[in-house]
Amino acid sequence: MKLTILGGGGFRVPLVYGALLGDHAEGRVTHVTLYDLDEGRLSAIARVLAEQGEGVPDAPGVTATTDLDEALRGADFVFSAMRVGGLEGRAADERIALDEGVLGQETVGAGGIAYGLRTVPVAVRVARRIAELAPDAWVINFTNPAGLVTEAMSRILGDRVVGICDSPVGLGRRVARVLGADPDEAWIDYVGLNHLGWLRGLRVGGRDELPRLLADEEALGSFEEGRLFGAEWLRSLGAIPNEYLHYYYFNREAVRAYRTAERTRGAYLRDQQAGFYREMGKPDTPALAAWRRTLADREATYMAANREAAGIGERDEEDLESGGYEKVALALMRAVARDERATLILNVRNGTTLGALDADAVVEVPCFVDANGAHPVAVSPLPYHAVGLVTAVKAVEREVLAAAESGSRGTAVKAFALHPLVDSVAVARRLVDGYTAEHPGLAYLRR
Repeated sequence: MKLTILGGGGFRVPLVYGALLGDHAEGRVTHVTLYDLDEGRLSAIARVLAEQGEGVPDAPGVTATTDLDEALRGADFVFSAMRVGGLEGRAADERIALDEGVLGQETVGAGGIAYGLRTVPVAVRVARRIAELAPDAWVINFTNPAGLVTEAMSRILGDRVVGICDSPVGLGRRVARVLGADPDEAWIDYVGLNHLGWLRGLRVGGRDELPRLLADEEALGSFEEGRLFGAEWLRSLGAIPNEYLHYYYFNREAVRAYRTAERTRGAYLRDQQAGFYREMGKPDTPALAAWRRTLADREATYMAANREAAGIGERDEEDLESGGYEKVALALMRAVARDERATLILNVRNGTTLGALDADAVVEVPCFVDANGAHPVAVSPLPYHAVGLVTAVKAVEREVLAAAESGSRGTAVKAFALHPLVDSVAVARRLVDGYTAEHPGLAYLRR
């Protein structure tokens, strides 16, 4: 099978290739095509992959190209991990929002809207090329904002595009570990949108063990989300929120921490990765060792400002393990290509899963996956407080999609103004002005 990775010069690509190296079964991926617009980044990541594959029997072959059509032809799976505007764009998104006193995170609030407005037109063009050149390919989307981009691409590709994220899986694994359960044997009741969901139960042998966790003060303080949100708030919710909900529940504290930080997360990653790619420009640099060193620092500093706002200090070693989006991607590919049935938390079209949303809305829920794709399972209704957030943010996503299609500045303003974390229409207008002045990719927004 051929796997094409869009954004193939991206820093996290070796995680995907590493997962492929452990798969030796029949029907595995035998060739990986890296596509990126930046030849220097492509070359750097290709070197890391070459070192990863040394001595591994049947390691997938790797080619790199800056030609999208060449990359797509013959693909069985397309993994989308694009970053439109690069980390420089992300850093600008964060800075412009914070200058207005609102959150500028990559996928949440004003920053997420700006990133979506830049990314959706590109994702739609890519989806059309996939439909033309590789109509039978399955698309696995990790491009952020993942739920929004998946919904945009699904309007062209239907259910052949599935979004993935490692946050829900990582949360489920941490909760299972605290409860002494095998994460692979537990049923995780998780519902919401991408970066806006709640773990409402964790069933082992048919018994929901979450109430036991919520009743245990010491256990609640032993993992990252418990420390981030606090035991009292988690008991009030009766659920464990995705870590990104910290931006909603503790917005003032998060904004204050981001505004007083030496650098935003985007600026930090921009500088860190620039150092990595600069180092990779030297032909004698040990590629894999340099990548691993940079990755370890990246994971240790994840959501540092939020932890500072919550007063919980550095990450514990056991919390450093993510949900492993590369493992989710591999499990998804195996299930579809070999009919190896799996249960995964994915971003898919809603159908009738959540009654508060229409059938085409992309949601993040547990799915059964087989050769015919991902099928969302029935879930119990969300409580009203969660419905309010989910429907409000989905309304914003729809305005982003409408603005990307029409080029309407007024619709873009509406997207910002409707977001729960943007508190003024006047601020929304200034945000649109600031972002369009900063990003050439937003020039399509007419006045």
